[in-house]
Amino acid sequence: MTAPHDEIVAHHDKVLIVDFGSQVTQLIARRVREAGVYCEIAPFQSAEAAFDRLAPKAVILSGGPASVTDANSPRAPQKIFDAGLPIMSICYGQQTTAVQLGGVVEGGHAAEFGRAEIEIREKSALFDGLWEVGKRYTVWMSHGDRVTKLPAGFTVKATSENAPFAIATDEARRIYTTMFHPEVVHTPDGAKLISNFVHKVAGLRSDWTMAAFRQEAIAAIRHQVGQGRVLCGLSGGVDSAVAAVLLHEAIGDRLTCVFVDQGLLRQGEAKEVVTLFRDHYNIPLVHVDAADMFIDALEGEADPETKRKTIGRLFIEVFDAEAKKIAADGRGPLEFLAQGTLYPDVIESVSFTGGPSVTIKSHHNVGGLPARMKMKLVEPLRELFKDEVRALGRELGLPEAFVGRHPFPGPGLAIRCPGGVTREKLDVLRKADAIYLDEIRKAGLYDVIWQAFAVLLPVRTVGVMGDGRTYDHVCALRAVTSVDGMTADFYPFDMNVLGRAATRIINEVKGINRVVYDVTSKPPGTIEWE
Repeated sequence: MTAPHDEIVAHHDKVLIVDFGSQVTQLIARRVREAGVYCEIAPFQSAEAAFDRLAPKAVILSGGPASVTDANSPRAPQKIFDAGLPIMSICYGQQTTAVQLGGVVEGGHAAEFGRAEIEIREKSALFDGLWEVGKRYTVWMSHGDRVTKLPAGFTVKATSENAPFAIATDEARRIYTTMFHPEVVHTPDGAKLISNFVHKVAGLRSDWTMAAFRQEAIAAIRHQVGQGRVLCGLSGGVDSAVAAVLLHEAIGDRLTCVFVDQGLLRQGEAKEVVTLFRDHYNIPLVHVDAADMFIDALEGEADPETKRKTIGRLFIEVFDAEAKKIAADGRGPLEFLAQGTLYPDVIESVSFTGGPSVTIKSHHNVGGLPARMKMKLVEPLRELFKDEVRALGRELGLPEAFVGRHPFPGPGLAIRCPGGVTREKLDVLRKADAIYLDEIRKAGLYDVIWQAFAVLLPVRTVGVMGDGRTYDHVCALRAVTSVDGMTADFYPFDMNVLGRAATRIINEVKGINRVVYDVTSKPPGTIEWE
């Protein structure tokens, strides 16, 4: 039987991205997808198998932390260079391309990290219609080693102060290499450069759209599930909601959703989920109020990893119990389990470095359910990035207020309460968070900010309110902007907005006497608040 994944992507032009361990390899994929072309990432060790399976029409080699000059450093499969396909090689990709094709790479030269200017020396199909000879353009560099001798057939197209081969190409073989990173937002024209590669150089079609994906995914679900029944766990987030609506469109009432309310959601969120699925979509939904069970188990727990694992364990216990009840309803067994797995989860799980998901994604949303449940997985979103899931949600008609909602982690408010968890702290935090988001919406900033939330810090301060002295919690407010969800910077609020939010929180939420604003940025590889 053909795999559902293969059915969905079979008719699309495809790009293979070979991952050498760069923190921003996902951004390459996002830029290719933004250009309307389907792509997949494969770690270099399994790139040859991925090349054979995917049959791509172009290949991109990513950057990476290794040094090409080291023994046993990663290499691209020779089959890729022998295939005659268009190749774009970035940073480490440029260096391994040079070495594998007969060039030389050396260390010991001046490194180049951060913004740099390149000067265009000759024309190239890579930047045709985008950059002009003799002009200078800003790019983002991140390298210590550099190419010192190009392979035969390559010519220099652009240079920078510390990269004599900032762009070097073999136009005849359609191999294009850059020392800089076009995938990051710090290279202003980078997305256009990648679009140029997939369209003008490789001649690929822009046929990766959510309208097409919707129809292909529905057909794949029907093919995989047949006349079987599917159980879907709703977390209250966008991913599982979109997966459920897509599944319902494919198989109707043979889908049953279970929403486990663990008492750790934002204010009004449980009601919103139940109303959306029961009233708006009329999707069969089991709503389990398990708040007391979860909060009792978390009471006083301070360790963030223990919190996550406790939440995951309890979720599985509740979900398993409900699944057995549903399976006994006389309508036949539950053969399939649906999960809102996204493509970043898939590629992190096979990363040659182990992936950051090993340590930061230990809750049930990613870990899945135990083998004892004996259910086959249905993962209709596993080809998509987060922004694509939102686009699919809009395509399916989900309300914008739901689709555009800020990301919220599976463990919920438990990790927004550093230190011990108590009912009182959760109630205080939930109210403060609701006020903060309300003020952001009133200021028209909700869709400008990528993620905003309140955190109840594990400290108390003495304050004076009116004629009385208080000893209460400190609330931290955070808001970040992000293009890709991988890097983020704090949002530069007008102080009047923060002032209104802080004043309301202190006046309306009993238990908080001080509000601070967190201006921490999130560089690649860092994690959320714990």
